[in-house]
Amino acid sequence: MIDLPITEAHLRTTLTAYLDEHPEEQPGLAPVLDLLDSGADLTARREFRGHATAGAILSGPDGRILHVHHLALDKWLLPGGHLESVDEALLEAALRELTEETGIPADAVTTVTHRPVHIDVHPIPANDTKGEPDHQHIDFRFLFRTTADIGQLQAEEVTGAAWRDADTIGDQTLRQRIAEALR
Repeated sequence: MIDLPITEAHLRTTLTAYLDEHPEEQPGLAPVLDLLDSGADLTARREFRGHATAGAILSGPDGRILHVHHLALDKWLLPGGHLESVDEALLEAALRELTEETGIPADAVTTVTHRPVHIDVHPIPANDTKGEPDHQHIDFRFLFRTTADIGQLQAEEVTGAAWRDADTIGDQTLRQRIAEALR
């Protein structure tokens, strides 16, 4: 397994602070705490019981949210991805993924909150090309704003980008949190 600067302590602290703010999510996120307690390295992409990813929710000046068309999953998603050895914090990883995938420069993006606005655990299908079985992503999602437009897309991962109304986000909790944070 790869040692990353993002530590188990950082993941646990971030998750615990999030649950302090959103205790109603304890049942759904208890398996993540169990994985941390078991000694699983959730920063390692090869930890297939579940590993951390960093997501970015980017609001434009008109309140619409940026979505990218993910090549491997063939779906419209929020920008984000796996942690890398250069990442020192989840927020930093989310911003890096956002800028890589969309070409929007980091200095054109403002962080709305330094805590995740949402933590989502979702299944990822097997990818035989990468030798990956079905697994779970534990996506720590951070909210940002920008007045910039989409730049050069990361063609290896993203085939398109579009600004969409926040009400098109399928997860009601996430929609509500975005609306509250942007008020």
